[in-house]
Amino acid sequence: MKLYLDTSAKRTILKLDDQTYEWDSDRDLAKHLLGFIRDKLHENHADWHDLSELHFFTGPGSFTGLRIGATLVNTLAHELNIPIFDQSGRPLQIAFPSYGKPANITSPKK
Repeated sequence: MKLYLDTSAKRTILKLDDQTYEWDSDRDLAKHLLGFIRDKLHENHADWHDLSELHFFTGPGSFTGLRIGATLVNTLAHELNIPIFDQSGRPLQIAFPSYGKPANITSPKK
């Protein structure tokens, strides 16, 4: 089963083979992303070990959303020993977010 994940915006997009799911994750992404994917796998009578490859939308998009998605995809790929591809189908060793511009990091207030 192929998993595609796009966490670049407030609406998360998950595809499992030909099934597409959308979730208004907004600020709950880190807390509920793993459960969202688990639940959709179960709806398809599958589990983590049924995944054969991961496709990740690397960006541009939300700084935090892309970091959370990349962390999850990299962890799954490592633990399940399956390949990662970007949104164009290019194989990746590790999924790195592409923000489209340099991060706007402000100076500490203290």
